[in-house]
Amino acid sequence: MGTFSGHIIPGTLFLAVGIWHIWSAIVRYVSTPRSFKVKAWNPIPGINGKLRNLEIYVITIGCLLDICFELSYAPNLINFEHCGMLIMFFIFGFTALLSQETRFLRLPDEALCLISTTAFSAEYFLFYFHSTSHKGLEGYYHLLLVILIGLCIISTLAGAIIPTSFALDLSSGISITLQGVWFYQMAFTLYGPMMPEGCSLKDDNIECKSLNNQVRGEMLANFQFSSLVFGVFVGVLGIYCFAASRYGHSDLRRLVRLDDDGFDTD
Repeated sequence: MGTFSGHIIPGTLFLAVGIWHIWSAIVRYVSTPRSFKVKAWNPIPGINGKLRNLEIYVITIGCLLDICFELSYAPNLINFEHCGMLIMFFIFGFTALLSQETRFLRLPDEALCLISTTAFSAEYFLFYFHSTSHKGLEGYYHLLLVILIGLCIISTLAGAIIPTSFALDLSSGISITLQGVWFYQMAFTLYGPMMPEGCSLKDDNIECKSLNNQVRGEMLANFQFSSLVFGVFVGVLGIYCFAASRYGHSDLRRLVRLDDDGFDTD
């Protein structure tokens, strides 16, 4: 059984990293579409020093703090499982940091994508078995989370195999963002004020008065899931339109014409 803060903390990390990944992928593509490459993480452009690598500092320090929270809040086997997952993301962040800040471990983005895929895979197996042990409504919310984690694995792995695909890099950012907002949704629904009617938290378990209440709660979860997916895609479209209007390179319009007509008009 989880807690409200236990879902908000990782949700915030995934959400921050995911939104930044979406923005960076779009800006890099519209600026230089012909030389686009998938990145496992994105530095802040135009800034020198350690602040340039803020994303990997957020991942590394955030995972470390979350591990400390898990162990200090309730040091039990479930929290140790969570820590095992967090350690994998910490390894990814720390490895990326070593690769960027030192000369001892220079790794290409494809290799870092594979390490990221391993971290998502560890998360997948953790929550997959969580979703089978959780019952009823709680298990259903975890099952939808597992689907999003699977999308993170597929998009990140495919990005390592096809490192020039903008669609895959953007899909990775979208999947991470959706995972973050779904963690938030789980926190507010299962452990906060949005608990479905007829269901309640009792003795660290979600209990529904009847099967109809549970089914109604699962239908609500489907609606929430679809709404969040729609909202994120609308946000991505808005970001793309803004970035293209501000940073769009002439090559972008040329590539669009090439796709539409089958030949370059210039």
